[in-house]
Amino acid sequence: MVRLAAEFLGTAILMVFGNGAVANVELKATKGHHSGWSVIAMGYGFGVMFPVLMFGAVSGAHINPAMTIAQAVMGLFPWSEVLPYVAAQLLGAAVGQLVVFVTYLPHYRDTKDADAIFASFSTTDAENNKWNYFFNEFFGTLLLVLVALCCLMLPWGQKDPAAASIVVGFIVWGLVTSLGGATGPGLNPARDLVPRFLHWILPISDKGSSRWGEAWIPVVAPIAGAIVGAALFKIFI
Repeated sequence: MVRLAAEFLGTAILMVFGNGAVANVELKATKGHHSGWSVIAMGYGFGVMFPVLMFGAVSGAHINPAMTIAQAVMGLFPWSEVLPYVAAQLLGAAVGQLVVFVTYLPHYRDTKDADAIFASFSTTDAENNKWNYFFNEFFGTLLLVLVALCCLMLPWGQKDPAAASIVVGFIVWGLVTSLGGATGPGLNPARDLVPRFLHWILPISDKGSSRWGEAWIPVVAPIAGAIVGAALFKIFI
């Protein structure tokens, strides 16, 4: 139960820092309104760094169903724990997103731009191109998993897990800066699917569509990319 609590809290923290940064930038009349993509990238970087520092020694701080499934496929994590881990991550994503919603509630009421509201919940392709959406989420998650496993599982990372955790945060910061402009990015099924569901059910005026026709992409593509990234780690490293 302690490990599941760590996954729950870690994923919630990821959502608060990550989607909280998006809300700060995108929603009307916030202190950070239109402060730019670098703020969002930093939010996601810290949103991964802190949970890995806090809970890496407890649960491994996967905070991402794609990471959990990929490690199980490659024999790096027991299949018996996959479903409980993923459930904890999904619940954590829900709580974290609800914290963002509650803390920015007046700004959701003031914002009339449906795209800005949606961006603080989920991802979409900037060109509305589903192939581009899939490829960006696939390659972004592949790199995330490959580099994160290198940092956390190689001897230097095992010797100094705090340093490895900080580097993982910088990996996410860098990925959002470099590849995030096309799709958001998601890189994590929990980070996209659960907030999309909340976007659908929460009473937000002017929120627009929840884009369910493309919702499978930021779920399937990160899982596929994560499996390839974990496979590359196991085969070559």
